[in-house]
Amino acid sequence: VIKSFLREKIELAGIAIAETYAITKITNGDVILIFGHSSLIMRILETAINRGINFRVIIVDSRPQEHGLKSARRLLSLNVKCSYVLINAVPFIISEVTKVLLGAHGLLGNGYVMSQVGTAQISLIAKTHNVPVLVCCETYKFCERVQTDSFVFNELGDPNDLTVNHSLLYEAMRSSSSTAETSNSSKSNLNILNMTYDVTPPTFISAVITELGILPCTSVAVVIRMQNKQLDDICGQEQQSIVKTTTAVTTTSNINMFATHLETVQ
Repeated sequence: VIKSFLREKIELAGIAIAETYAITKITNGDVILIFGHSSLIMRILETAINRGINFRVIIVDSRPQEHGLKSARRLLSLNVKCSYVLINAVPFIISEVTKVLLGAHGLLGNGYVMSQVGTAQISLIAKTHNVPVLVCCETYKFCERVQTDSFVFNELGDPNDLTVNHSLLYEAMRSSSSTAETSNSSKSNLNILNMTYDVTPPTFISAVITELGILPCTSVAVVIRMQNKQLDDICGQEQQSIVKTTTAVTTTSNINMFATHLETVQ
């Protein structure tokens, strides 16, 4: 069952998104902005490269994870023209971008997109400059949960990731903790929040590209209802098959018992 789910909902879904739907949105001369690293986005770009489409990629990255370096290495190995910038430079390069391709960790019931922290900021800037934002997401990531901000539910990263690699903040913390009393005071006054995800409003998203087609963010409820109906149909067929098998076994057993009884009477 697990292998079947992985193949149908992840592998085949990714192929359908890349080779059937997303590829139609990439044309010669495009300047595509991506954020961090997404295996699905990489598959889409590789499909476009294999089909001979000429485009340029701007890779936006953020600290402390810097997942965009993985995307940069992969695209450079494929001889794709790339630019690598940090997220604070997006307002300065957005005028060059023709479209934004983003991955997602989940699509919520109210149409909000949960993804790597910083996605909402990039989508907002793109929306302001009338640049289409396309979110690529398999439908197994659709969920009924509703969320409008990043504080109701999130995953917190290691706070040290934000301080150890930041020399100015790290030195300030060290200098302010010369005594035990000062150290306790500085730690209690400083609350380091390293959030992993944020949520992007559907008003910032142009469309969601799935294995079912190119859909609006508001289609989550419809897709989930359709998937539940398909699951009910499958369960119903299996239940009918079990009932038929049970009936056949019972009938055969009754016939055997009746035959045995006749032999005994005779």
